[in-house]
Amino acid sequence: MPVTHASFPCSVLLLCGGRGQRMGGRDKGLLEWRGRPLIAWLHEQVRPLSDDLILSCNRNHERYAHYADQLVTDEDQDFQGPLAGIRAGMAVAHHEQMLVLPCDAPLVDRQLIEALLAHAGARPVVVRQGDYWQPLFCLLPTALRADLEQLWQAGERSPQRWFSRLAPVAVECPIDDPRLANLNTPEMLAAASLSADARES
Repeated sequence: MPVTHASFPCSVLLLCGGRGQRMGGRDKGLLEWRGRPLIAWLHEQVRPLSDDLILSCNRNHERYAHYADQLVTDEDQDFQGPLAGIRAGMAVAHHEQMLVLPCDAPLVDRQLIEALLAHAGARPVVVRQGDYWQPLFCLLPTALRADLEQLWQAGERSPQRWFSRLAPVAVECPIDDPRLANLNTPEMLAAASLSADARES
């Protein structure tokens, strides 16, 4: 598919490597929502932005390959959290900036993505809701890969704590912003589908 770049080239990382505990161990990115896998909704939003679409997954590689230019897998297979996926993506990203999004947020829209991209620079750009940072909705300078690796080797596994050291730029979103809804339980998937259907009717 031809790439229609945003204002500058960036890599994109979609995080699909979680354990899926609240989904009974099922692979969240491949769960159906409104007739398509969750990953397909994110793919539709970000595919035009990049020639370097990276997908972090720890299973079902053959199914995910359709949605990515590169697949990465956590070095350790004991599910050490999203920072492991970010680390794997940073290691292979081709561009100076890497957009990061979780696979279970299909309501992310282009406006939110453009708001992150608009602040690209030497510091991470992270969505914030009130006093709470949303570290899995972010734009990262890939020059930070050495800093991340140093902290990882020291035992750090929290994206929140890593970002707190780096004075991130905030993209402010309302507390109840539906675009940030993580549909990570069967009940939330069903409720979000009903809500979307109501908005369209």
